Amino acid sequence: MLALSVLTGLPAFALAVALLWTGPFTTSVRWLLAVPVAALWIACAVALRRRVVYPLQLLANQLGALRGGDFAVRARGARADDALGLALLEANALSETLREQRLGAMEAVALLRKVMEEIDVAVFAFDGEARLRLVNRAGERLLRQPRERLLGHGAAEVGLAFALEGESPRTLDRSFAGGSGRWQIRRDPFRQGGQLHLLVVIADLSRALREEERQAWQRLIRVLSHEINNSLAPIRSIADTLHSLAEREPPPPDLRDDLRQGLEVIGCRARALGRFMAEYARLARLPPPTPRPMEVGEWVRHASGLETRIPVRVVAGEPVEIDADRDQLDQLMINLMRNAADAALETGGGVRVGWSRHRHAVEIWVEDDGPGLPETANLFVPFFTTKPNGTGIGLVLSRQIAENLGGTLTLSDRADARGCIARLVLPAKG
Repeated sequence: MLALSVLTGLPAFALAVALLWTGPFTTSVRWLLAVPVAALWIACAVALRRRVVYPLQLLANQLGALRGGDFAVRARGARADDALGLALLEANALSETLREQRLGAMEAVALLRKVMEEIDVAVFAFDGEARLRLVNRAGERLLRQPRERLLGHGAAEVGLAFALEGESPRTLDRSFAGGSGRWQIRRDPFRQGGQLHLLVVIADLSRALREEERQAWQRLIRVLSHEINNSLAPIRSIADTLHSLAEREPPPPDLRDDLRQGLEVIGCRARALGRFMAEYARLARLPPPTPRPMEVGEWVRHASGLETRIPVRVVAGEPVEIDADRDQLDQLMINLMRNAADAALETGGGVRVGWSRHRHAVEIWVEDDGPGLPETANLFVPFFTTKPNGTGIGLVLSRQIAENLGGTLTLSDRADARGCIARLVLPAKG
């Protein structure tokens, strides 16, 4: 830069010297004028070099600091009225942006580390050589070793080689140093520094299963106690009454009639209790489905014809096939149709059924013009019913059939009018 500056002013200096030496000037005057001109020439060249090189050095130093991860360095002389100042201004803005991004990344990493430490799920990360690179607090508890003794060791050394193989996710029974039970193993790949790593998550299912089992037993005991007591209470009362009548001396004249009526009530309640237990056994013994290809439209039209008390209007959708158990779906649709018809008969309304496809699923819906749902919280509670002769297992059985086929069953009040709509969603073929 200095050489170019000197060369730029060289023609002008040479012309000035030529004019001085060829003009009518004395030697002293010639040198007196030539020396300041030369000094001014060199000073301008040096100033020009400093004006250009200094900002570039600042910019180079700032870029070096950025490359080294120091985002606090700022260049002086940044302004928007010249090209080099504008470059320094943009470099300062870049430093500030990178500083904010690094701060955000550090906060996100700190939050992620905090979450990983607090969650009650064991998390492990292995590199491409199956060596442990990360473990959270739950993982330390599971293996009963501090992370200082775990990091850097192979999966086989820490007892987790099985987690790097097989299906994912999967459930298995296994014993660790920190406990035994049923565990769910999940494994997903990720990249760090361009290298492939594996993230392994081991979740304890035993506690959740025990809690679900406890709640299931509580619900079962509550329902059984309610139904059995409803039958045993009148049986016990009538038995005590008949016993007191039989002990009277002399026997009352209508003893035979009282005995006959009392025994009929006892027999009726016993038969009702037997039906209840039979219905519960039916719910508990639902066989696994046998899926076969079936066309939804044909099945819906056939099922709608099974309801003879009220006409059912079919709203056809596009042709779609599913893999399902036809017999179990018939039972499910019969339950939904019966409930819809019962509700519609109360108000004199109608029942409609139809289907529509949504990507990889098909939704079959049944809606009625009845009074709506009485109590949505207990719809799928076993043996809960609002009908005088209801069993309370139809919807429970229907939902179990839907879930066994990989689908869902929901009931809700209609948003556009009075009534209820049931939605059955099943996986579609293709």
